[in-house]
Amino acid sequence: MEYINIFIKSLFIDNMVFAYFLGMCSFLAVSKKVSTAVGLGIAVTFVQIITVPVNYLVYKYMLEPGALKWLDPSLANLDLSFLTFILFIASVATMVQLVEMIVEKYSPALYNSLGIFLPLIAVNCAILGGSLFMQQRVDAGIYSNIGHVTTFALASGLGWAIAIILMAAIRERMEYSHVLAPLRGLGITFIVTGLMAIGFMSFGGIDMNAFNQQPEEKVSELVPTKPIEAPVQVLDTLPIIDSLAVDSLKVDSLTVNPLEKSK
Repeated sequence: MEYINIFIKSLFIDNMVFAYFLGMCSFLAVSKKVSTAVGLGIAVTFVQIITVPVNYLVYKYMLEPGALKWLDPSLANLDLSFLTFILFIASVATMVQLVEMIVEKYSPALYNSLGIFLPLIAVNCAILGGSLFMQQRVDAGIYSNIGHVTTFALASGLGWAIAIILMAAIRERMEYSHVLAPLRGLGITFIVTGLMAIGFMSFGGIDMNAFNQQPEEKVSELVPTKPIEAPVQVLDTLPIIDSLAVDSLKVDSLTVNPLEKSK
């Protein structure tokens, strides 16, 4: 689930364009046609997938404080983190040159349409920003292995590609729309970019911790039962009269007083 969390957060919540506004030069210049935007989006994603894991290995085993102790224990206190920018940019430039040669050989039309912006991927701040975000999150303990880093690289590259493709589709439709003369071109593009960024802010309401929670087992509530009360036997409370006493009463009531008889 942690890989899904990293992917969704990097793709939508921490989008390179709409959350951090990185890579805006290429985003605004090449987003006029969908076909060109798709080609540049694939190129940026490919470069991101390669450079971020490579820079992770470089940082983990060369630049991080104490990273060179695997060579010699005496180098445990050596800190080469001040070379981070230089080596990160060097690895990005190397991969961009490789991508440029591949595109030029297998897709000359795309190479011509991208023009100067293809080699400028080397200085695209979205590419360098991905490596710097990786370094920051590795130091914070958020990313702990190369799988986390590769997932972040894929999602951040796809996020940038989705952003430029959506913008290209909107700009193609706006060519046939009535836009006020002062806003035509980059003016309406900046407005649409801001509105799309506001829309992407809604993804910030996603509860990423919900993916890690396991469904709780429903425990059936036991209804307390009342103890069954034994039926109360009503005892006959009438006094028991001795039959001999009753007979004596009858005899006394029938006896006549001799004085009353003489009268």
